[in-house]
Amino acid sequence: MIQPLVLHAFSTFGVGGPQVRFANLVAAFGQRYRHIVAAMDGNYSCRSIIKSSAPVTYLDLRYPSGSTLRKALYFRTRLREIRPDLLVTYNWGAIEWAIANAAAVVRHVHVEDGFGPDETDRRLRRRSWARRLWLRSCSVVVPSRILHRIATQEWGLPTDHVQYIPNGVKCARSDQRFDSKLRELWPGNGLIIGTVATLRPEKNITRLIRAFRLVLDTYACRMVIVGDGPERYRLELLSSALGLGDRIHFTGHMENPRRAYRGFDIFALSSDTEQMPFTILEAMAAGLPIASTGVGDIDEMVSAPNRAFVSASDEIELAQALKTLLGDARARTRLGQGNRSKALNCFNHDAMVEAYDRLFSGNCPATAASQWRGVPQ
Repeated sequence: MIQPLVLHAFSTFGVGGPQVRFANLVAAFGQRYRHIVAAMDGNYSCRSIIKSSAPVTYLDLRYPSGSTLRKALYFRTRLREIRPDLLVTYNWGAIEWAIANAAAVVRHVHVEDGFGPDETDRRLRRRSWARRLWLRSCSVVVPSRILHRIATQEWGLPTDHVQYIPNGVKCARSDQRFDSKLRELWPGNGLIIGTVATLRPEKNITRLIRAFRLVLDTYACRMVIVGDGPERYRLELLSSALGLGDRIHFTGHMENPRRAYRGFDIFALSSDTEQMPFTILEAMAAGLPIASTGVGDIDEMVSAPNRAFVSASDEIELAQALKTLLGDARARTRLGQGNRSKALNCFNHDAMVEAYDRLFSGNCPATAASQWRGVPQ
């Protein structure tokens, strides 16, 4: 039997939430599907977290520069060449693939995880109209309630075409909560405030660093920033300029960032824009209390008692939330347990996998036409 062939189109396949979810789904699906990944920018660094035995092929794209139409025509040619059973596009950065499939060359699912910095405060009208036009006939998946409202009301997509599938996370065994050897890698005194993020402008790690500086007026503690990205050099300079060089640890890229949570006492998020970030789910699964800006669905994601610490809009409010958590060990334990329980009950990894499996399988059994030569059989 030939497994269905799924072509996944990303703007980038660098490490990020959608890419990590894809890796988790591939691992859970096993040999059920064959996958092709197409990264618009040619960055395939996230392949490092996918098992080498997984049925995944990475597409070499050499599309023409210039207009959206020229790109769409190129992608349409590739669709006709590869003839997948399903096309899955991810976010605005892959919209040309949706345009290429305008006449329904193949069945299409679009996954919308959120917005970049150019749509942080409000959606761009031309993009909303483009989504309304090019996504109207496909199935659209959103991981947050806010995105569901935006898709059905602002973009005017048919309600029965938009499906809410919350991200899911695996919860490690409770006896794996702390990793003392890991904590030794980050020398210093006091508790550890940690974050995991791709260091891009919209993550606003500057806000977190400035909040941390305010926290040090009251508590001796450390901060660990896991991740890499274009902002790293500037953030390291800022840390040094504020006299925090020996208290803030930049780990850079980690092969297994989930391990880092076992070294944290508090998880902090300082983004300007998010919807349903995996980092929050991973922090909840690790049993951590969370201090965060009030963006996306985060207020609904965390346990009810933790919501008091999800409201910060600037470094002063974020610092106050961190100070309260640092000063109350019982509250940290209580909030962490509540977050872990909610992750287990509401954001179950297996439930997410089942939902995507139903969506991907659809009514398109694999055909001989999908035996593209570049895909593992």
